[in-house]
Amino acid sequence: MAVDWVRLKLDLDAFDRERFEPVLRRCRRDGITFTTMAQAGDTPRHRRALYELNKTCSADIPGRGPFHTYEEYLAERVETPLYDPRGVVLAVDGGTWAGMAATTLRPEGHAFSEMTGVLRSHRGRGIAVAMKVLAADFARAAGARELRTLHQPGNAPVIALNRRLGFTDDVPAGAGA
Repeated sequence: MAVDWVRLKLDLDAFDRERFEPVLRRCRRDGITFTTMAQAGDTPRHRRALYELNKTCSADIPGRGPFHTYEEYLAERVETPLYDPRGVVLAVDGGTWAGMAATTLRPEGHAFSEMTGVLRSHRGRGIAVAMKVLAADFARAAGARELRTLHQPGNAPVIALNRRLGFTDDVPAGAGA
């Protein structure tokens, strides 16, 4: 059965980053630090850790199905022209990678939020919002005017999080409104 994806977009020119600065400060005050794969080091060990974090967080996506093998993940997500380690935000609590937000820059001129996930033990603390803000910073700095994403319709918490940030419906060209 085909999935009727929820497609969303964020106008980066209109995005009110300052509105979310208190969330970033609260996370940092609570001991969460933010880095990127580029800053942490885009090494084989860190790629494996990113895979494990992504796999763990993806298990909670309604209708997700089996996750990629590590080799598939590398081939489809990392060893591609779209992958940029500067676009992978990591939330770190002590030495634990507690969350990740992967964003790619598309040749069409927009950025795409591939995956945002936080470990269950760290949810409800604003970490996903903070990482999305930092992902928007990356996209904007790279010259993107929009940040797009799509979700399984049953993933209501993440859809609501994106709408809170200002994402609106993204109707594909040629589709009825």
